[in-house]
Amino acid sequence: MSTIFELISQFKAIADDPKKAMDDFKKETGKGAVGIMPVYCPEEIVHAAGYLPIGMWGAQGKQISKARTLLPPFACSIMQSVMELQLEGAYDELDAVIFSVPCDTLKCMSQKWKGSAPQIVFTHPQNRKHAQTAANVFCRAEYAHIKEELEDILGVKITKKALQNSIAIYNENRAACREFSDLVAANPGLIKLRDRHAVIKARWFMPKEKHTAMLKELNEAIKAADKAPFNGKKVVVSGITLEPYDVLDIFEENGFAIVWDDLAQEGRNFRQDVAYDEDPLMALAKAWNAFDGCSLATDADKPKGGMLIDALKKYDADAVIVCMMKFCDPEEFDYPILLLQFEEAGVKHIQVEIDQESTSFEQLRTRIQTFAEVL
Repeated sequence: MSTIFELISQFKAIADDPKKAMDDFKKETGKGAVGIMPVYCPEEIVHAAGYLPIGMWGAQGKQISKARTLLPPFACSIMQSVMELQLEGAYDELDAVIFSVPCDTLKCMSQKWKGSAPQIVFTHPQNRKHAQTAANVFCRAEYAHIKEELEDILGVKITKKALQNSIAIYNENRAACREFSDLVAANPGLIKLRDRHAVIKARWFMPKEKHTAMLKELNEAIKAADKAPFNGKKVVVSGITLEPYDVLDIFEENGFAIVWDDLAQEGRNFRQDVAYDEDPLMALAKAWNAFDGCSLATDADKPKGGMLIDALKKYDADAVIVCMMKFCDPEEFDYPILLLQFEEAGVKHIQVEIDQESTSFEQLRTRIQTFAEVL
């Protein structure tokens, strides 16, 4: 069995070089890749077509120039960097790009896409909690649209059997990711925050069955490892992403260990499985409509605060860190509700701003250092 260090090094190599991961997939299979724009997409449909779904989460510290002519200055840094990369031709090798449009900026991105790869745009229903039957029917129709567009663009036939198989493969991967997260939480001194992030991030750039096989081996290695010393504080984090990596380094410097995450790039994409349904597209639709706890997935009952508080208790965490993506309107709108819920429950918390374009982190370092001292 490979060591923890060896396995993590493999995950890091994939997470740090999506282009190579895509090229390797093409060499192995003879098929290409389909870009998946944040935040949520039924990737299983792409997988069932035999193509590689590849996440498009921008770039860290990317200097933005061309994108400013197409996007407003208040567009979040993920979208700014994706647009910049697209204008530079970084995504031209993709066979298609799939857009969901749960926020104004993603709507703008889908309308101003200039890449050579054809785009597929779909809409998630936002009446999903209080008109669920209608929402299921609508969402299934949108997913059928994705399937039909992919079949036309890629020249393939996506069968019901293939789609059911892909759902099973993805469920197995989600379960392995949840186990990994829990194992890391149980031994918080063992895995560095950058490494935890890389293991999860790599799943955006590789076939899920391959990620699952590697992750299961890593999970077994973690189970066999001795308890590592840990004298820091355990935290629950919430937000879109925890990049740039400098943010993770600052958390590490101040003795924080992430024991549960509510991040769109990470835990939100694997915290629940897709239940079986004879109609696989309906199964995917029902899974979306059952999903809870994200500002980009409308729910008037606002359950996210309660979910974070429950996670804090379950994992015996010391605090919640809300990692607010700069200019993310949906998350900003929900923060006052979170703040009230935290204060009513007596939860220690802090909100920090995340900006992929940042290259200076001294203000963040000072705030996190102060928060650690208070805890």
